[in-house]
Amino acid sequence: MEKESKRNLGLMWLLKKLAPDFKTIADFRKDNCDSIKKVCKEFIFLCKHLDLFGGELVAIDGSKFRAVNSKKRNFNEAKLRKRLKEIGEKIDRYFEELEENDNNEAFISSTDAEELKSKIEQLKERREKYQKFLRELKDSGETQISLTDPDSRAMMNNHRIEVCYNVQITVDSKHKLILDHEVTNEVKDNNQLSKMSKRAKEILEVDELEVTADKGYHNAVEIKECVDDNIIPYIPEPDPNVSKRINIPEPPFYKREFRYDKEMDVYICPAGFELSFRNLAEIHGKLMRLYKTNRCAVCLFKSKCTRNLRGRIIYRWENEEILEEMKKRIEGNKDKIKERQCLVEHPFGTIKRSFNQGHMLMKGIKKVGAEMSLTILAYNVTRVINIIGLKELIAFLRCHSIPLMNKSSVIC
Repeated sequence: MEKESKRNLGLMWLLKKLAPDFKTIADFRKDNCDSIKKVCKEFIFLCKHLDLFGGELVAIDGSKFRAVNSKKRNFNEAKLRKRLKEIGEKIDRYFEELEENDNNEAFISSTDAEELKSKIEQLKERREKYQKFLRELKDSGETQISLTDPDSRAMMNNHRIEVCYNVQITVDSKHKLILDHEVTNEVKDNNQLSKMSKRAKEILEVDELEVTADKGYHNAVEIKECVDDNIIPYIPEPDPNVSKRINIPEPPFYKREFRYDKEMDVYICPAGFELSFRNLAEIHGKLMRLYKTNRCAVCLFKSKCTRNLRGRIIYRWENEEILEEMKKRIEGNKDKIKERQCLVEHPFGTIKRSFNQGHMLMKGIKKVGAEMSLTILAYNVTRVINIIGLKELIAFLRCHSIPLMNKSSVIC
């Protein structure tokens, strides 16, 4: 931007021939986080006023953006304990060497002994630092600690661990405009569905909204919250988490292959046996109904179905019918699942490839949020210009004085 302010005639006109250096530009972005976020929201309301949102179907997705923090300066409890163990072993080894030097004092110079003592002191200082990090983790309740950017977290990104932020976006299906976004440091997406969906419904001011997302958002509690708020979710069911080493149950005996009979309140297994209701249990905060059968002992497929000596147990959530209804909706509307990829992968691809922003330049979740708001604003402005044209957008802005956040307008 510093270079463009001295050569780009359009930008020179906009800036009235001001030519700020890179530090001034960086400080402006850093010192005006709240204002940048508000401008991004204002433009979203402008898009709404231009009727550029369909308000029928939105897609939600998250993508990881690298933070200003290396993996070496990110620690979790296991990593800290491993480092402490290694330091302890090194200190013991150095003490053994000192003892050998004492026994062979005539053959060892004093400089070697002093060097070993210096190394031991350095290791002790490092050990104290790691022990401090462990105490901080315990006191804060966090699972990770990052030294350069304290809000960043190590998470899976492109099949490898990197220290990142998780950026969530909601894209409207009409013109692929980004309706809403949020920067988080949560490692997974499975707690973001209801929050992002409710915010989208509020922005669009609709009574009903359809939402599609990938398997990573499949969370029974989050899906129920959406349904309770008159939001219709389309979230594919993820494959069961089965150990590749054990591989039990095998795919033909996954839970989804067990058919539920609502009238009889039983599950019918692939072998044809009925599993009846036996008990209630609370698992991970959810009330579950347990279904079992006594026929597992004589079943020819038991070794492929379960390792439990007492037989297979099926757990049914008290609101399982919500997930079953969603599964039926998906089977009847598979195009909406395919449409999700076209809607929400496109903006991330543009931001990371065309805008060359696969990483953050600022530190702290608030500043990173402002940085992403600036990027989202640039994306939406570019899209709107491509959709309605630059002249039409300028003409609209000239003819309208719109306090958008108050949702009222004065038209010339």
